[in-house]
Amino acid sequence: MSRKSRVKRLTGSRLVTPDSRLSTLDFPSCTMPSVANSRDKSSGVRRVLSGILAANIVVVVVKFWVGLDTNSLAVFGDALQSSVDAVNNLFGLAVVRLAAKAPDEDHPYGHGKFETLGALLIALLLALSIFELVRGAIARLLMGAPPLNVSSLALALLVFTLAVNVAVVWFETRAGRRLQSDLLLADALHTRTDVFITLGVLTGLALAGAGLAWADPVLALIVAALVGRAGYQILRRSIPSLVDERAFDQATIQREAEGVNGVVSAYSIRSRRAGDRRFAELTIAVDGQSNVTSAHQIADQVEDRLRDSLELDQVTVHVEPC
Repeated sequence: MSRKSRVKRLTGSRLVTPDSRLSTLDFPSCTMPSVANSRDKSSGVRRVLSGILAANIVVVVVKFWVGLDTNSLAVFGDALQSSVDAVNNLFGLAVVRLAAKAPDEDHPYGHGKFETLGALLIALLLALSIFELVRGAIARLLMGAPPLNVSSLALALLVFTLAVNVAVVWFETRAGRRLQSDLLLADALHTRTDVFITLGVLTGLALAGAGLAWADPVLALIVAALVGRAGYQILRRSIPSLVDERAFDQATIQREAEGVNGVVSAYSIRSRRAGDRRFAELTIAVDGQSNVTSAHQIADQVEDRLRDSLELDQVTVHVEPC
């Protein structure tokens, strides 16, 4: 398409040639997120989740067996926590596939927030786990805790699950940062809580084995508090994306835009994020004697600079004469 035709398309019926003087124009960014990149990210996240799902299934089976063998409420709570991890992985596989879909007519900004919704589901499942754990712990404290049967094999198996969870946290955190995935980072945070929970459970079993029957329900309450902290951190990370909190402060975008030659000022600046995608919209003031072609070139330079320096996926630049 020729430059002249392109200008006509952008400016509508008010301006018809590049020689016309400048009036109010909108210059949407021509750069859209690569569908191939979104698919690569989706594929990478799904591979990570599939591997972690297999590890979590092993951990869940082992912990439930240990819980039955020892009659420990804390171990059952730990197993419940790990089973939530496995369910999250299954849900995450479906969510990530949906979030990677290209923008369409109904979702012009893409589907990235579906991944953030998946992170919120993790927080909801954590809340359910906390309720069951606290309810059982209080009942045992009030009615008396039954004796526990703690064997060397049970302790060894719990240590094994601890090692698996440590490996999962390290691997998933690195993958989440590399792929910029809210879902992976939220799940890694959840699994990191599992590590501390299992350490507490091991301590509780040791104390219960020494004759301190109250240690198991007390440790279960401590586990519930740790789970609650993890849920709060997930909410704190996910909610800003859902309520369109700014991706960058206005001063940062203004400074970058006004650094482009020909921009007199930049204002009416807005930004937001959806998943790992970032969007910005702003108005720039340019010389009122500029023609459409010149203004278009300035807007393109602003868009390119913001995209490169701030890693924005889509920029809409409105142009006003001054």
